[in-house]
Amino acid sequence: MDDDARIHPSISLEDWLDRLAQPTGAPGGGAASGIMMATAASLLHMVAAYTPDDERAVAAGGRLRRLRDDAVDAAQADGVRSAELGAALAHEEDDDRDRLVREAAIAAAGTSQRLGDVGMRLVDELHLIAGVGNPNLSADLVVAAEALAAGLGGALTNLRACVDLAEAHAGAGDEMPSRLADAAASDPLIAAARVAAAEVAAEHAD
Repeated sequence: MDDDARIHPSISLEDWLDRLAQPTGAPGGGAASGIMMATAASLLHMVAAYTPDDERAVAAGGRLRRLRDDAVDAAQADGVRSAELGAALAHEEDDDRDRLVREAAIAAAGTSQRLGDVGMRLVDELHLIAGVGNPNLSADLVVAAEALAAGLGGALTNLRACVDLAEAHAGAGDEMPSRLADAAASDPLIAAARVAAAEVAAEHAD
């Protein structure tokens, strides 16, 4: 695994953002989407922690901590797949290039699907915290919802790009493999989750 594609616990935010700014794609937009989701999870955890008298909020806090970790793990995985896809696209034009790009795009679509799954689970927690969380932290709730919507939007954009790229490099007679079909099938679910997060943000922004 390329160390530059990982998000190490010891790395500073400034250093990671510097890596994100480099023309490597690892980390790239998918990893950034995962970090937005992790940020949303942390903010929702904070709102839950400010609601200690509600058992539902307390229970949500534990789930949100795990979801934050899941988002970071998915971001790390996406950085690796992004690097692999970049290498495949940079491969010399020969008989192997289409196969390499297609395989890398399919794998990258899988990490986008994984990010979307984390985001969808976070939407469930967002709805819960929106209903029971400390109202004095409504601004933080809105920021969390906006970050989550952005993260889901990024995952969805990358998913669609990877599916399209994989199909563009398919050979004559190639059928869509099941794992790519599974990733493509998650598109409307991720899109709906993005809308749901944005609706929570709009509802509580006033």
